[in-house]
Amino acid sequence: MDFSFTSDQQLLRNSARAFLDERCKPALARALWDDPRGESEAMWKDMAQLGWLGLALPEAFGGADLGMVETALLLEEMGRAAYPGPYFSTVLAATAIVELGSEAQKRRWLAAIAAGAARGTVALLDGAMDWTPAAVATKAERTAAGWSLTGTKPFVPWAHVADVLAVPARSSEGLSLFLVEPSTPGLTLSPVTGMDLSMRWTNVTLDGVTVPDDAVLGAPGQALPLVEGLLRIGAVGAAAEMLGAARRCLDMAVAYAKVREQFGQPIGSFQAIRHKCAEMLLEVENSHAATYYAAWALDAEAADAEMAASIAKAYVGDAARRVCGEAIQVHGGIGFTWEYDLHLYFKRAKALEVMYGDADWHRELIARRVTA
Repeated sequence: MDFSFTSDQQLLRNSARAFLDERCKPALARALWDDPRGESEAMWKDMAQLGWLGLALPEAFGGADLGMVETALLLEEMGRAAYPGPYFSTVLAATAIVELGSEAQKRRWLAAIAAGAARGTVALLDGAMDWTPAAVATKAERTAAGWSLTGTKPFVPWAHVADVLAVPARSSEGLSLFLVEPSTPGLTLSPVTGMDLSMRWTNVTLDGVTVPDDAVLGAPGQALPLVEGLLRIGAVGAAAEMLGAARRCLDMAVAYAKVREQFGQPIGSFQAIRHKCAEMLLEVENSHAATYYAAWALDAEAADAEMAASIAKAYVGDAARRVCGEAIQVHGGIGFTWEYDLHLYFKRAKALEVMYGDADWHRELIARRVTA
C-alpha cells in the first residue's frame, strides 16, 4: 500500500512552497495588519494564474477538477506561511455553488472565482455560536419579491472583501442556502478584531435582506446535507492549515536548538529539549496522517469520512496548539517577543482551533457516531 503523494501532488506542494516562500514572507503578513482589506491583490491575481483558485472547480468553468487532498496540500503550505487572504473562504463558497448551484449561478460565479475576479465566503456560524446546522436561527420568509432574510452571522471569515456570501437560513421548508451580495440593502458588515491579525472576521447582520428566488442554492429547505458537508470540508481544511503552522514551528524550534548555545553547547544536546522536539515531531506526524486520511476520505466518499473529518479537526486542533506553544518554550524569552515570527503561527493555529467546530464539539460528534 502506497501512502505517498503522487508526482503531480508533490509538484503542487513544491511549487506552492516556492511561491509562498518568495511572495508571502512574514514581513508581508505584518505589513497587511494595518491594511483595511488585509490581503494582497497582486498575490490573489498570481494565485489565480497558478490555478489555485480553480483547483477544485470543474474544468468547464476554468478549474482543474481536483480534490480535497490537493486543496489540503495548498492549505498546509499556506498555514506554514501564515498566508493572509480569503483563499479557503472562497473555496467553501465555490464548493457550495458547485454542489447545489443552478447553471446560471455557476456561470455567474465559478469562472469569476477561478480567474481571481471574485471572492466568496460562507456564513456557517449563527448567533447562538453553535456550529450545529440544527442551531441555525437566521430566518428566511417568502415575500412577493422572493425571500426576506433576518438574523446575525458572527465571525464570518473575509466577508468584508467577499463578492458573494452563502448564507444558511431556516424557513418553513427547512434549511436553505442563499447567495447574498454584500451590497444588498439591509446587510451590515461589522469588522471583528481577532487574535490572528492576518485573518479577518466580520459580524454580518441581516435585517430584512431581500433576495430573489434565484438566490437559493438548490431547492428551498434541502440544504442540510450541503451545510453538513461544508462543515466537514471546513474542518479538514482548517486541520491542514494548522498542520502547516505546527510544522513551521517545529522546524524553527529544531533549527534554533541546533545553534543556540548554553553552557558551551547547543541546547539541542540537552535531554529536555531533545525530548520536547521529539514529542513535537510525533504530534506533527500524527496530525499529518489524520489530516490527509480525512482529505482522502472526503474525496473517495468513504463510509468513515464524517468520522475522519472530526478526528482530524479534534486531534490537530489540540496538537497544533501544543506544538506551536512548545516551540515558543524551546526559544525561551525571544519566543515571546513581538518581533520574532513564532507568534504568527501560534496565533494562526489558535484562531483555527475553534473554526468549524472546536475539539470538544467534534469529540461529541465522534462519541455520537461510535455509540449510535
